[in-house]
Amino acid sequence: MKTILSSLWSPQPGGRSQMLEYDQMLIWVSVILMLFGMVMVYSASISLPDSPKYAGYTNNHFLVRQAIFIGFSLLVGYGVFNIRMEIWQKYAPYLFVLTLILLVAVLIPGLGKGVNGAKRWLSLKALNIQPSELMKLFVVLYAADYTVRKQEYMHKLSKGFMPMAMAVGFVGLLLLLEPDLGAFGVIVCIAMGILFLGGINGIWFGGIAALLVGIFSLVITLSKWRRDRIFAYLDPWQEDNALGKAYQLSHSLIAFGRGEIFGVGLGGSVEKLSYLPEAHTDFLLAVIGEELGFAGVIVVVYLFYWLVKRAFDIGRQAIVLDLTFAGLTAKGIGIWIGVQAFINMGVNMGLLPTKGLTLPLMSYGGSGILINCVGLAILLRIDYESRALMRGGRIS
Repeated sequence: MKTILSSLWSPQPGGRSQMLEYDQMLIWVSVILMLFGMVMVYSASISLPDSPKYAGYTNNHFLVRQAIFIGFSLLVGYGVFNIRMEIWQKYAPYLFVLTLILLVAVLIPGLGKGVNGAKRWLSLKALNIQPSELMKLFVVLYAADYTVRKQEYMHKLSKGFMPMAMAVGFVGLLLLLEPDLGAFGVIVCIAMGILFLGGINGIWFGGIAALLVGIFSLVITLSKWRRDRIFAYLDPWQEDNALGKAYQLSHSLIAFGRGEIFGVGLGGSVEKLSYLPEAHTDFLLAVIGEELGFAGVIVVVYLFYWLVKRAFDIGRQAIVLDLTFAGLTAKGIGIWIGVQAFINMGVNMGLLPTKGLTLPLMSYGGSGILINCVGLAILLRIDYESRALMRGGRIS
């Protein structure tokens, strides 16, 4: 508590202290991650026009688009920051239902756009919207609102957990039809994390967690291509695996091995030269590891650690001030960013089986950057409202 309070105040000349109105460090860390990501996206994608698939692209195509995504997302984030948390709480269930409709729309022939065998996007010409990215944010808001509304029933299975489980289960069914098991895993972690923080019965939580592990195991067991991915992940250097299902993983590990401590230098990656697929999206960390080495990877890991820790600090402070919805939302945003970053890093380093999840704030992609910025703007708003109350003022 003392640490949190001290971080909110800035000394001024004359011995007086005045509370800052917003968390400047949170903004700087977020911007640094996005700009660092933009540089690495450019490095990872600069050679893509040499391949037939991207022959019509210029060398700076992805750099320009990423810069546009970041600029637009920052503008949207500024607008979102001005929305009070009570408004988000009021409309959380409606936003959740709207995103469910978009997830259904993705599966309708003619509306959903398929890439690499998966239908996850709705095309708006200038921008492809990925509803699963929207759902990561809106499930945070919905789960936080649900926990506040059902607080007295959180120790009961039928009235406390089951309605939320059915809602998340329906989301999971839609995501598995796309298919997008990675996004489903993140969303389940968000919902379960918020329910746990909201006071769900510990015994029920443990039993349900075990059940979810069983469900995920069953989904993998019943899907041949998922089973093949698991077996390839367990032995990526076996010849058939290295040339097949573990191709991305094996080249990602080669990239990390080439980078050693300080890397081969910015722009010097060999693996990005059409060896490592999706180097500018899912496997951006591997390019960072090759070009900037262990040192570069540690910097990225630390920045994400700081961001997640700060989200939990903001959430804890809001709950102390009796802003329960805001506090749970802040912690939910921390869980979302932390879990997705952990899965992406784990996949890149061979700690987890290959999944199509991007690195938040850094990987190429309009939907991901936009929703990440919206989530962080809400986090900044929560901190702003907490500071306003601590100053004894009113939230405006």
